[in-house]
This record gives sequence, structure tokens and C-alpha cells, in this order.
Amino acid sequence: MRFLRLYARVIGELGQDRRLAAILALANLALAALLFVEPLLFGRVIQMLATGTFVGEAALLGVWIAVIAASIGLNIISSLHAERLAHRNRLRVMQRFYEHVLTLPPAFHGDAQSGGLMKTMLSGADTMFWLWLGFFRDQLAVYLAIVVLLPLTLLLNWRLALVLIALVVLFAVLIGIVVRKTERGQRQAQHWQVHLVGTAQDALANVTVVQSFTRLAEEVGRFRSIVAEVIRHQFPVLNWWALANVMTRAASSLAVIAIVIAGIALNAAGQADVGDIVTFMGLAALLIARLDGAVHFANRLFLEMPGIADFFAVLDRSSTVPDRADAAPLAPGAGAVAFEAVGFAYPGGTPVLAEVSFIARAGSRVALVGATGAGKSTCMALLERFWDPAAGRITIEGRDIRDIPLASLRGAIGVVFQDSMLFNRSIRDNLLIGRPDASAAEIEAACRAAEAHDFILAQPEGYDTMVGERGSALSGGQRQRLAIARALLKDPPILILDEATSALDTATEARVATALGHLMRGRTSFIIAHRLSTVRDADDILVFDRGRIVERGGFAELVARDGYFARLVATQLGLSG
Repeated sequence: MRFLRLYARVIGELGQDRRLAAILALANLALAALLFVEPLLFGRVIQMLATGTFVGEAALLGVWIAVIAASIGLNIISSLHAERLAHRNRLRVMQRFYEHVLTLPPAFHGDAQSGGLMKTMLSGADTMFWLWLGFFRDQLAVYLAIVVLLPLTLLLNWRLALVLIALVVLFAVLIGIVVRKTERGQRQAQHWQVHLVGTAQDALANVTVVQSFTRLAEEVGRFRSIVAEVIRHQFPVLNWWALANVMTRAASSLAVIAIVIAGIALNAAGQADVGDIVTFMGLAALLIARLDGAVHFANRLFLEMPGIADFFAVLDRSSTVPDRADAAPLAPGAGAVAFEAVGFAYPGGTPVLAEVSFIARAGSRVALVGATGAGKSTCMALLERFWDPAAGRITIEGRDIRDIPLASLRGAIGVVFQDSMLFNRSIRDNLLIGRPDASAAEIEAACRAAEAHDFILAQPEGYDTMVGERGSALSGGQRQRLAIARALLKDPPILILDEATSALDTATEARVATALGHLMRGRTSFIIAHRLSTVRDADDILVFDRGRIVERGGFAELVARDGYFARLVATQLGLSG
């Protein structure tokens, strides 16, 4: 059953704590044995009272006290170590999930909502924490009692034991029916719950758009409709489990009655004494009470099961651009790049690139221009190996980039995006993303070269000023100059400028252009630009149209050809001819 497989996988996730888990399992086995001893002792006491034979009553009382003391001690040990085990492993699986998600390529993140991923991580880790804690603190002893010790009651009185076993089996069958009836509905409910969080996160991240376009009613309506879907799928599940809870409470009384009726009949036939009947009544009440707790445990686990399944589904996602086993790092300073008949199409889509070939000499400036969707950014995404080409290959210093570890490849490439993509941290922390071990002097030098040092000193706390979410506390030009300083600090031999100035006004663009000049000096630079005036100084201009390079050459050369590029320039600059 999928339910049990998932349950087993969660227990298997304990990894480094398996030795402690084994010790807790032994402690629970001892607790299970002690659970059965108490009804046996009570039955012996009743048998003494019924027959008037009081032999060894002091020893019996001493054993009973020892059993109680041992139970208390084992419960303390199990609870203490189960808590520590659960807390430690909750944080470990969260870290593992977070690290894994950060390594997954755009193919994954393009389909996943960040809010949904956060819910999956938190709810999955929290559920596993609760499951580990409940399993080792309470539930394992019950399972061991049922599986190991319940059959041993056959040695006490096999007739009464069969009645007790039949009741437990009937109880388990009823719970199994409830699980099967509700499994699909709970998966649907969990799907809509993840969608609910993702929708809320999406609207909150774009609250300015919501307010500017007066989308409040529409976004609230969208949220309300998803809430309705959650309720539609969740309530039938809750109804079934409410029925299961009622059956559980009734089962305790029915079990005792069944034992009493069977015991009276067996006692009349001389096949069971009063002590046996009392012992089995105690065992029945004990088992059903523990099974009631097990049902509540299973109920919650079942309700959370789709969330845990989603958690593992993310962990099981493998990268579409894995490192090869024999991958070797790039040599320092490597900068010559070549595209050799590269073709590419996004999964399920039409071709985006076809037969793209060019060479970028080390230290040269190569501009990629063309209409939106022509394939420029896709080329650079392939260079960073967010995807692998469907045809052809890309090399750096003659080496196929698929033979280079991702960390080494991306460590050799610096990127300045159109959106500066700053973290909600201090200016200093954002700069150190490019190079964590940079000194204060190196940070300042990079900021001076990026025309950023002066405005940073004007901030309330200088380099320790928080920039706000996505850099909202800074202007567009300030954010972009910080992004340039970050790239300067990284000091990569290869640089990608992806529309780095297109969102800036003319005056700010002039200051940023100066900083970019410092940044490109001595590096192999790829400039993606719609503003053709910004690529005049490029050594080579590649003109893209529908995924192909249709023209290439210097700025003046391409204008003189009076071809596709010349028409683009004429359109932008208002030139004739």
C-alpha cells in the first residue's frame, strides 16, 4: 500500500540516527511487554480473590511495583530521546530540501511557485517531525504489542485469545476501508492547499500591481474560489475519519462485552477461570484504547500524507544538467567561447535555436541583438548550462561545457541582469555573494569602479544598510551599480550583460555605462541589448532572427550592408535608408 511505503520512507529518512532509532525500538519493545504484564498481574490478583488462595501476594505486589517503575523509566527515556531525534532530523530534512531545490535548474523553477515550495518544505518537515516523535514515543510500542505480543496470548487461553485477535483484525479492516475511501480526496485537498499558498504568495509579491490595477476584488475572489475547492475535497475526507473515530470509541466497549460474553460461556464449560477473563478484559481495554490513539495518529498521518509525498517528489527530482563523473574544473582565466552548430528547443516546444555557430575570442566583446524571442537570452542560458543543447556543443577553451563541473563553469561567468536581483540583506552581504572572502578594501575598490561607493556612503548605515526586498530601498540605477560591483568583485573571465541598462533613464544609463566599461575590461563579454546604441563598441555583433544568426560583423559594417540590422537601427534611431 502506498500509505505504508510512504510511512516506511519517512522512518528510513532518519539516516545518521538509525542507531538511536534501534535503541528506541528496543525500549518500545520492552514497553510493549510491560503493557501486557499489568493486565496479567491484575488477573492473578482477581484469581486470588476469587479462590481465596493468597500465596506469594507480597512477591506479586513487588513485581507489579517494579513493572510500573520500569514503565515510567522507559517512557521518560523514550520521550526525551524521541524529542531530540525528531527535532534534529526535522532541521536536517529542511536543509536537505532547501539545498536540493537551489540546485534544480529553471526547468523546475519555471513550473513551481515559490510559495508552494515553501509550504511543501515547511509542512513536509513539520509532519515528519510529528511522525518521528509520535512513532518512537507512543506508536511503536502499540505496533509491537499487536504484532509480537498479541499472538503470545494464545499461550494464556487460546479461546479467549482468538476472540481478542478477531476484534483487533476487525478493527484494522474497518480503518483500512476508511483509508481507501479517502485517499484520492485527500490528495486533491492537498493539491488545492498548495495552490492556495502559492496564489497568496504570488499576489503579495506583486501587491503594487494589485493595488495599481485595482485588482483587490479579483484576487480575493480567486483566493476564495481556491478555499472553496479545498473545502469541497477536504470535508468528505473529514466525514469518513469522524466515522472512524466514533467506531474507535465504540470498539472499546464492544470488545469488553465480547470478552465478557465469551468468558462467561468458557467459564461455565470449565475452559476459563475468573482470572483469565479479567486478564483478557484488561488486555482488550488496553489494546483498544491504544488502537484509538493509533487511529488518531493514522488519521493525521493520512491527512498529511499528500504533503509528505509532495516533499519527497521534490527531493526525487533530478537535475536536467547533471555533472559528469569525470568532469574537471576550468583552468583559471579561461575565456574563449565557441558555439558549434547549437540547436535547442524547450521541452514540448518548437525549436528556439538552430545551427548557431560563432567564436568569441578571449577578452572580446560580442553583442547579441534582435527582436524579442529571437534566441539571444537562450544562447546565454545555454552558456551558463541552465539547459543543455539539443544539438551541437558549446566550448570554453576548446572544452565542451558538459565536461566541466557546474560550480566551476558558473564560477567563471559573471552576470549583470536587467533586474539587479538583490537579496533583502545589507549592501555588504549582497556584494559578498559574488565573492564571500573579499576584504573591505576589495569591496570598496569594486564599488568605486562601479560608480557606487559615493551613494553607498550616503546611505543611513553605509555598507551595512539593508536594501529591502529585491532592493526596493534603492533606485534602479543604484541597484544596477551594485549588481555591477558584485560582478566586479567576483572577477570572472566571462561576462554576460543581459539588458543591463534597458530599464534606466538616459542620465543614469550614462553613469552605469561607465561602470560597465570598467567591468568589461579584459573579459570575454556578451552584451544582450535592445538599445542598439549601446553596442557600437562591440568587436562583433551577432544579429538573431527566429533562432538563427542572420548577420554578423561590426556596427558600421552592418549598417553599411543595409540589411536586417540596418533596418533595426533605422527603426530605433529614426534614420532613413
